[in-house]
Amino acid sequence: MKSVSRRIDRIDVRFDDPNLVANAGLLLVATLVSQLGLERLINATVRLGGRVGGALPGRKILTLVHTMIAGGSHIDHADMLRAGATQSVLSHRVMAPSTLGTFLRSFTFGHVRQLDAVIGETIRRVWALGGGPANARLVIDVDSTIGEVYGKKKQGAAYGYTKVLGYHPILATRADTGEILHARMRKGSANTARGARRFLEEVIARVRSAGAIGEIVIRVDSGYWSNDTIEVLGRLNVRYTMAVHCGNSAIATAISGIAEGVWRPIGYTAGGEAQVADCVYSTGKGRHRVERRLIVRRTRLADPAQLALWPNWRHHAFLTDLEGDAVTIDAFHRQHAVVELAIRDLKEGAGLEHVPSGVFFANAAWLACAVLAHNLIRWTATLGDIVDDELVVARTMRTQLIAIPARLVNHAGTPTLRAPQRWPWAETFTTALGRLRALTTPG
Repeated sequence: MKSVSRRIDRIDVRFDDPNLVANAGLLLVATLVSQLGLERLINATVRLGGRVGGALPGRKILTLVHTMIAGGSHIDHADMLRAGATQSVLSHRVMAPSTLGTFLRSFTFGHVRQLDAVIGETIRRVWALGGGPANARLVIDVDSTIGEVYGKKKQGAAYGYTKVLGYHPILATRADTGEILHARMRKGSANTARGARRFLEEVIARVRSAGAIGEIVIRVDSGYWSNDTIEVLGRLNVRYTMAVHCGNSAIATAISGIAEGVWRPIGYTAGGEAQVADCVYSTGKGRHRVERRLIVRRTRLADPAQLALWPNWRHHAFLTDLEGDAVTIDAFHRQHAVVELAIRDLKEGAGLEHVPSGVFFANAAWLACAVLAHNLIRWTATLGDIVDDELVVARTMRTQLIAIPARLVNHAGTPTLRAPQRWPWAETFTTALGRLRALTTPG
């Protein structure tokens, strides 16, 4: 123990090597960024001309995005990309944090929508490279989250139904990959369903334009339950599963009318039991009367002692226009929970741990950058054939393939990254890099 301690005490530290790259794995993501033509796309789409800090938005957005991919969650963290030779593994010039702050504060509502259009076009380009669902079923989960903030100077931050000070963005995620298809920053006081109709219209238009030609199914929780939402989905030819409040009198009446013999048992956690049944739920009167399919899952504790204390069933119900077995559709609807994994990864893995500015639209632009960072991590894994069916976790990608220390040297006239010997994921990295370099840039 003593000898080890003495050896550590003798280590000298010098930050003086201009050829070191702290996050050499950014080369993977930067390769995809280059293949997608992102800097040119941003410069052509986000038009901030005449506004202070608005010039050359492509390199500024990508500086923020690569900072988030490398684990940064503050504007100041962009300085890590300026250390050593890190900038050499990126396809753009890295901008200073002070410049980035001024740039974000130059955004207005219209400029945020322009950046949002960049995300839509990027999705189209990635899907054209083989990352899309093509004619397969596309399942989209819609949910909102709370972006907690501290202090009283955050424009638009407020206390919502969770009693937490922050913002209340709404997001749509692709169930099988976890990529975020659409996101919109909202004030903290916004209720769950605010802007949902317009948001759904936009996300469906986006995925159709990007090449989704198969069946689309939207899964939402009870916060989005309304006849208006169902009407929009019907008009857009989109199927749905939509949770409802079982405390609603009409829903409770429909559930109470289900005969005991109809309930079918399903697998459940130890110490409990669950059953599923379906029925018809009617709403409206006269010529406005509509009948919809209501699938109900009821659960209760199975232990005799606990059952004596809590004998009643708890009900969980959702409306749907899907056809098929109620048990199968119930299991499908419960998979809506995967949206929480994507939201958690956006917060913990892609820079949305907090929102940095006191200006609302600057934070809306920050959200868009976080969405790009989140998606680029997933697209790198998908197009680089790094994962098969498992949802990508940003922290895993960062640990294995991004946060790689390396030295940039000239080897026989070729710029070469000298990474650590016996790196466990070296083969995965080189294979992915080769695949990404071989991609044909979409038109």
